[in-house]
Amino acid sequence: MQSPCYAVIFSSQRTEGDQGYAAMADRMVELARQQPGFLGVESARGADGFGITVSYWATEADIAAWKQQTEHLMAQTLGRERWYAHYSLRVARVERAYGHSQRTSPDDNAPQSHGT
Repeated sequence: MQSPCYAVIFSSQRTEGDQGYAAMADRMVELARQQPGFLGVESARGADGFGITVSYWATEADIAAWKQQTEHLMAQTLGRERWYAHYSLRVARVERAYGHSQRTSPDDNAPQSHGT
């Protein structure tokens, strides 16, 4: 991931039942990948329904454009009406990013590419 960039941190508490949530979540990731400035996404949800999704964007303008994307607007409305008991969203500037990945085989000695 390039840095600096921006992280949109979405934390939420899901309501009971799926009600089309899984299909919409998959569609939003698919659609986000097509948006200018999209760099990647990480997501986790616990058994209690609490989840955090972090999407990464090149610029604040890219985030603003994503927020106004037609299908995303529809998903936002459905989220408030059906899927989330509560949620919060934060936007942060990522100044540095680094990590570690444990190698599991001798073939893993080649340089790694970490695209999205």
